[in-house]
Amino acid sequence: MRIGVCPGSFDPVTNGHVDIFERASKLVDKLVVAVLDNPNKHSLFTMEERVALIKASVTHIPNIEVDCAGGLLNEYVKSKDSHIIIRGLRALSDFEYEFQRALFSKFLDDNIETIFIMTNNKYSFVSSTGIRELAKFNGKLTGLVPPVVKEALEAKFNGK
Repeated sequence: MRIGVCPGSFDPVTNGHVDIFERASKLVDKLVVAVLDNPNKHSLFTMEERVALIKASVTHIPNIEVDCAGGLLNEYVKSKDSHIIIRGLRALSDFEYEFQRALFSKFLDDNIETIFIMTNNKYSFVSSTGIRELAKFNGKLTGLVPPVVKEALEAKFNGK
């Protein structure tokens, strides 16, 4: 069984992420979306909230599992009986950062492969940081995030 791991902070998950999940799920028998705890970031949503939001956003993808992880990604990937990391890329700046991370993974374990999936053009400008900023100032979120995420953002910023 080919198992792919798609890691990220997903704070919050966007339609761009969901598009990557949909496309990645066709490349593997099972796709594990791993919500990572990044100690360098202050998250808007807790890890449990992010997992719940992703689960609610991907019910239409049959071969997906949503999990959370900490520590070294390579160790997590191996714990899932995988050797495939799947990353979404929006821009050249993403590639430079993700390329370096892929080389670190390869250095740590030569059996781990990283696959890059380019974003759909309609989501190339969408980032979780931009979404949080839009939500903070009551900007238009429709079409950028799943409806459940829109509701959660409005609840966080507007008390709805």
